[in-house]
Amino acid sequence: MSTKDSPAVEADDKGRVRFAVDGPVARITFDRPAARNAMTWRMYEELEQACLAIAADPSIRVAVLRGAGGKAFVAGTDIDQFRAFTSGEDGVAYEQQVERFVGGVERLPVPTLAVVEGWAVGGGMAIANACDLRLATPGTRFGVPIARTLGNCLSTTNLSLLAATLGVGMVKRMVMLAEMPTAETMPPGYVGVVAPEALDAEVDTLCAKLVSHAPITMRVTKEALRRLRLDPQASAADLVRETYGSADFREGVDAFLAKRPPNWRGV
Repeated sequence: MSTKDSPAVEADDKGRVRFAVDGPVARITFDRPAARNAMTWRMYEELEQACLAIAADPSIRVAVLRGAGGKAFVAGTDIDQFRAFTSGEDGVAYEQQVERFVGGVERLPVPTLAVVEGWAVGGGMAIANACDLRLATPGTRFGVPIARTLGNCLSTTNLSLLAATLGVGMVKRMVMLAEMPTAETMPPGYVGVVAPEALDAEVDTLCAKLVSHAPITMRVTKEALRRLRLDPQASAADLVRETYGSADFREGVDAFLAKRPPNWRGV
């Protein structure tokens, strides 16, 4: 398979978000291991650009997000950047930016897989939580311990996304008690726990399975669930119409009746 990579750039203290496409699989790597991949403004912006590139490329069928170094997914936002804040308005602007970046991950039209090793904290927790699926190594910890660290807060948008996947009770424990539960104690179905030596193989297995499934079905399901999170009465008639009117649906019916594998084209 052909591989397309973003231009090589020398590493520096601002970190990078590396983006590469290998056939139908896009890979986003948070690359600042010396700081446990804590996000700088540049890294957030590069994450946004990677999401835009994925959304614009119909050949991509799945996206994998992972932290470099094997010690952390993302350990939140680089705290040093908060020194420039002078008022509450800076906090409002920051939370709106985080909403935009995390929302870009949630709205990706392809299935997303977060591969978490070590820690997913604060902004890293939000990004991993915005993904559709998660894999983690044993002992990996998830949390938003801001009540004992910075004393800041989350926007209602980001809280609602956490509550939708984890439940209000666990979100309160993560914030108020600053608990950092391990992958093994997360809610059922939230994360698959895989031994480190088997992690890469399991990532490949999940990617292959997702690539083989109907892309329109997965895309409209993601969008319908996103709408329902924002509005329990949200309509999805347009999504149903698009799906049943697609060539892929007709292909699925024909393939099933002919007892052959379907050839999904995403149209």
